[in-house]
Amino acid sequence: MALTFHWFLPTQGDGRGIVGGGHGVDVDSAWRDREPTTRYLAQVARAAEQLGFEGVLTPTGAWCEDAWLSTAMLVEATERLKFLVAFRPGLISPTLAAQMAATFQRLSGGRLLLNVVTGGEGAEQRAHGDFLGKEARYARTDEFLQVVRRLWAGDTVDFSGRHLAVEGARLHRLPDPRPPLYFGGSSETALRVAAERVDTYLTWGEPPAAVADKIDRVAALAAKRGRTLEYGIRLHVITRDTSREAWAEAERLLANIDDTTVQTVQSGLSASESEGQRLMRELHGGRRDRLEVYPNLWAGIGLVRGGAGTALVGSHSEVADLIEEYHRRGLTEFVLSGYPHLEEAYWFGEGVLPILRDRGLWSPPGDLPTQAAAVPFVASAGAPAPTSSAN
Repeated sequence: MALTFHWFLPTQGDGRGIVGGGHGVDVDSAWRDREPTTRYLAQVARAAEQLGFEGVLTPTGAWCEDAWLSTAMLVEATERLKFLVAFRPGLISPTLAAQMAATFQRLSGGRLLLNVVTGGEGAEQRAHGDFLGKEARYARTDEFLQVVRRLWAGDTVDFSGRHLAVEGARLHRLPDPRPPLYFGGSSETALRVAAERVDTYLTWGEPPAAVADKIDRVAALAAKRGRTLEYGIRLHVITRDTSREAWAEAERLLANIDDTTVQTVQSGLSASESEGQRLMRELHGGRRDRLEVYPNLWAGIGLVRGGAGTALVGSHSEVADLIEEYHRRGLTEFVLSGYPHLEEAYWFGEGVLPILRDRGLWSPPGDLPTQAAAVPFVASAGAPAPTSSAN
């Protein structure tokens, strides 16, 4: 199966250094010099669209702009690009969420993808008025997705669960097509929800063998339910014309981050309830001298950023090789990002995607031409124009 690539919409801000945020990490704990204005986010979205990315992931959390509103404002700035909108079940009713998704799908011309985020941090959930524990949150997600999927199927839904209840719920207009559901989580409870309810299971960037093991576990659970899933991975990327240039850029990203900042961030992440976050932290152990955890897989991002903490680092061919290795392990979708997101999209789109196209692993989506047209760069307020590295 051909590979699909998504980029990331930096609604927490962007910059030439690692921008923090997520899982208890303050967005201001690391570099941010480009505000997430509509103008700048539209630049990133248009670049991703014309370079050949299928969609863009928009995060959810108190540390970034609202995902629904941000992406809705960018639909008219793009033509084909899909929006992988992250949202949290339980913070709104399943009926309202199903209606919002149907409206987005209809008004965008079928360009909505949904990333279901159960919520791995109790403190952040409580700030939103959600006082359930982790296991109960996953149970509620399961109930939520049951209701939403039935509504999208056109059912009139009466449902009374442990956490959610609706009576006579129905949609007057159904989404067409039904938005695909993406979902991540590394605990056993999360894997069961994925196997039962979603279309694509996403993992953070562990080494290939660990990813393959997780895929096998989800696939086995899904098979018992008579289901098959797609599998994807969330990674950062630093790709350059040569390996030396790529690793120099990785070193530059950490050069201005002192040990105190790393210790502070790691201390906060150690309190995370997320099993995936624990696995990210174990890759580097908070140390700078053990960051290449697999050939061309670098864990340096995770020293100062919550959530996905690893990056593909190397020459364009080396990055393509590692992507191909992940594909052999069962992955078909890649959700990528880089610093800054505008320039790094060009490095990947112009450097790696042509290699994967020539290997028969990727083809431009829709009616995108084989050689993607350039997107003019218009610097947003406070954002320096890119150097020749963006070409």
